[in-house]
Amino acid sequence: MSLELNNISHVVGGETYIEDVNISFDVGSFNVLLGRTLAGKTSLMRLIAGLDKPTTGQLIMDGVDVTGMPVQKRNIAMVYQQFINYPNLSVFENIASPLRILGLKDSVINKRVREVASILRIGEFLQRLPLELSGGQQQRTAMARALIKEGNLILFDEPLVNLDYKLREELRFELRELFKKQNIIAIYASTEPNEALALGGITTLMHEGRVIQTGPVNDVYSLPNSIESAELFSEPPINIINGVVNNGVVTVGNGVSFRFASTTSDINSGEFNFGIRPHHITMSQQNDDDIVLDLKVDVAEISGSETFLHMTDSVIRAVAQLTGVHNFHTDADVRVYLPIDKLYVFDLHGKMIQAPTYITLSKDSQKGGK
Repeated sequence: MSLELNNISHVVGGETYIEDVNISFDVGSFNVLLGRTLAGKTSLMRLIAGLDKPTTGQLIMDGVDVTGMPVQKRNIAMVYQQFINYPNLSVFENIASPLRILGLKDSVINKRVREVASILRIGEFLQRLPLELSGGQQQRTAMARALIKEGNLILFDEPLVNLDYKLREELRFELRELFKKQNIIAIYASTEPNEALALGGITTLMHEGRVIQTGPVNDVYSLPNSIESAELFSEPPINIINGVVNNGVVTVGNGVSFRFASTTSDINSGEFNFGIRPHHITMSQQNDDDIVLDLKVDVAEISGSETFLHMTDSVIRAVAQLTGVHNFHTDADVRVYLPIDKLYVFDLHGKMIQAPTYITLSKDSQKGGK
């Protein structure tokens, strides 16, 4: 079973929500749609589900054009951000409701409900009402109702966003393990790069209704095809520093220079943008050839056990993601170090032309994207 989206666009009231999307999903795959709010993730899911009809393009499922097929005739399930359960029905009846509609025998329903409830660890709560459960248990109930249909496709629209951190970690792990055993297509929408990395599978980056890049999650993260992809798949966004190359020597900022070993003749000379992820910037020298930047502190943002240090000078703006809690004063002078082997190189149009030297380019790393 496969799902293909061919030249899918969706325009409402003159506003484009989805623009010329071409992508395919294979049976047994776990797929993450990653993008910021209003990137088009939910709009694309609604088109896939049949809740909305595309303005142009085709949806092909198993070789059959289902573009105009009503949602009731599609063998799919969807889990939303909110805990959508029937409040007056027990957990058992909530999970069983799709099978009741199909008119299956009670013995079959009882067996399947208990099997799915066991997988999602809510077997002991089957006689309770949803409002008697915790948030995580309520979302597990919604997931169980979706899974019990045994559909060809299941859609998750940011299902963990309203849960606390610990519950989210638990359910992410459960989802990964669960779909290793399911012969269906799973599509999961998220705004968080770290969540996409944790879930694994295939990641599709979306921005303003467009597919930017798609491929195995580690390839898309390590080998972004553009600055746009690198910024979307990094939190905080990747740092971009403009530099001029002359005979293998790069000059950035206020005259800081370093020798750069290019792996392509495209970077012999000229102006380029150099990218480095925030967690690769350090406060102490790690290598003899580290780039040294003297900057001023804009603000130090403490989040849990990490410190996000925002720095600037008259030319460069950069963010360092530091492990631990650090105290910095605004306008304080700081010296930071950038490892040369962690640098990305982009042309002035934003296209990635060289990845860090420790990354090996794979054949499927830069499929798709516009």
